[in-house]
Amino acid sequence: MSEKVDTPVDNDDVVSRVLANATGPSASHTVFGSGSAQALQNGSDYSVSRDGEQFDREDRQALRRVAGLSTELDDVTEVEYRQLRIERVVLIGIYTQGTTVDAENSMRELYALAETAGAVVLDGLLQRRATPDPSTYFGKGKAEELRDIVAANGADTVIADTELAPSQRRALEDVVKVKVIDRTAVILDIFSQHAKSREGKAQVELAQLEYMLPRLRGWGEALSRQGGGAGGSGDGMGSRGPGETKIELDRRRIHTRMSRLRKQIKGFAPAREAKRANRNRFEVPSVAIVGYTNAGKSSLLNHITSAGVLVENALFATLDATVRKSVTADGRPYTLTDTVGFVRNLPHQLVEAFRSTLEEVGESDVIVHVVDASHPDPASQLATVRDVIGEVDARDIPEIVVFNKVDLLQDDDQRLLLRALEPNAIFVSARTGEGVAELQARIAELVPSPNVRVELLVPYDRGDVVASLHDRGRILSTEYVEGGTHVTAMVNAIDESALREFAVVTA
Repeated sequence: MSEKVDTPVDNDDVVSRVLANATGPSASHTVFGSGSAQALQNGSDYSVSRDGEQFDREDRQALRRVAGLSTELDDVTEVEYRQLRIERVVLIGIYTQGTTVDAENSMRELYALAETAGAVVLDGLLQRRATPDPSTYFGKGKAEELRDIVAANGADTVIADTELAPSQRRALEDVVKVKVIDRTAVILDIFSQHAKSREGKAQVELAQLEYMLPRLRGWGEALSRQGGGAGGSGDGMGSRGPGETKIELDRRRIHTRMSRLRKQIKGFAPAREAKRANRNRFEVPSVAIVGYTNAGKSSLLNHITSAGVLVENALFATLDATVRKSVTADGRPYTLTDTVGFVRNLPHQLVEAFRSTLEEVGESDVIVHVVDASHPDPASQLATVRDVIGEVDARDIPEIVVFNKVDLLQDDDQRLLLRALEPNAIFVSARTGEGVAELQARIAELVPSPNVRVELLVPYDRGDVVASLHDRGRILSTEYVEGGTHVTAMVNAIDESALREFAVVTA
C-alpha cells in the first residue's frame, strides 16, 4: 500500500463550501476539499468495516479509563494504533432555524473544537430540515451520502454539531461504518486533556461518566450472564438466579465510581472555602474574569498581574480557577480570578461538575466579562456567558464588558458596531496593552473601598501596623510626633475594630 500524503483543509474553505451548498436551491451539500490528516506513521489509509453492533469504539475506549470494567476492547491493537495518529473527521449538522450566519458560526466553532481535540477536519455535511431524523439524524438517503463522503476522504470519525441520542448515534454508525460522536463528546474530551488539578480531573471524569452511562451498550459476550443460575455458585439459597450481564456490572461500577467522585469533589470544598473565608476576613475585594472560551481571559490576567498562567490559542486551555493578587492605582488590594471559559450548548454535565469552580464568580464583587472583539458573532458570546452567570446567581454583580483582541479589528466600523452592542464596554488588547489602564481604572471604581475613617497614634516600635495600613487601607495623612506616628486613614470595619487600641481619643 502506498503512503497517502494529505493536506489539512482550511477552516474558511471547509465552512464556506458547506454553507454554500447547504443554503443553495437543493439545500443539500457537495463534497468539498479532498484531503485528510497527515499520518504520524505509514499506513494512514487504515480503515475497518464491521457490523454496527460491534463498532462502538467511543464507549469502549472511554470505558478503558475506568479501572476494573469487564467490557473492554478485544481489538486493543486497533485502539493503540489509532492513538498514534491524528484523527480525520467529517463534520455534520442540521440547519433547522436561524440565519446562515448562525449556521456558519456554529460550524466554525465545531471546526475549532475538533482541532483543539487533536483532529483535522476534511469535509462536512450540513442539511436544512425542520427537525433531525429521530432514527439516523439525517435520514436514510443523506446518511448514505455521508457514508460516501467518509469513504472518499478516508475519514475515521464523524462529529455532529448537536447532541445525538444514543439510538441516533448507533444507527448512523451502522450506516457510515466509522465512529460517530457529537459536540458534547468533543468538549468532554478537550476538558479531559486540559484538566491539571486533582479537582479539575475529578470534575471532568464525573461529567464523562454521566454522559457515557446512558450510551453504554453491550457487544459480544458483554450480554452474557455472570454467575447466578442453578449451580451457578456455591453460595446456596438466595444466590441462584439469572445472574448479571457484564453491561449491568459495568453500569453498577460506573455508578459506584460516580458516587466516589462526588464525595471526592465535595472533599475539595473545605480548602476552597477556607481560602475564600481568609479573603473575606481581610475584606479583600474579588474580581472574577469570565468569558467565552479563547476570548483572551488568561492573557488579560497575565497582563494585569504577571501571573504566568498558561496562554494558548486553543479552546478550554484554562479549566482550573487561578487566583492572583493585584492593586489599584491608589494601593488598594484585590484578587483577580481566571475562570473556565464557556461555549454555546455547554454540556449540562460540565456546568454541574464545575459548579464548585464557578462559585468564585458568584462570590465576586465585580465581574470582568471578556469578549473576543474579532469574533464574527460577539452578541451570541455575550448571551451565552450571561446565561451561565445567571445559573450561578451572579446576575446582580457589577459587570465590566471588555472587548479583547481589538488589535485584530480591520477598521473603525467594527468598533462602532461593538460600541452599539455594548455602549459602556472597554476596548482592550491583552497583546499590545491597549486599554488595560482604562480597565484597571474601571475596576478601581467598582471594587469596594475602605469606608471607615480612623485617627491613630502608632508607637514607633509598631511599624508593622503602619505597613498593614498601607497594604489594606488608604492613608490620608501621616505625621511623626513625640509619641509615635500619627496616622489618619480609611480602613474596613474589621480592621477598625482591631486598631482601636491605637485610636486617638478626642475631647
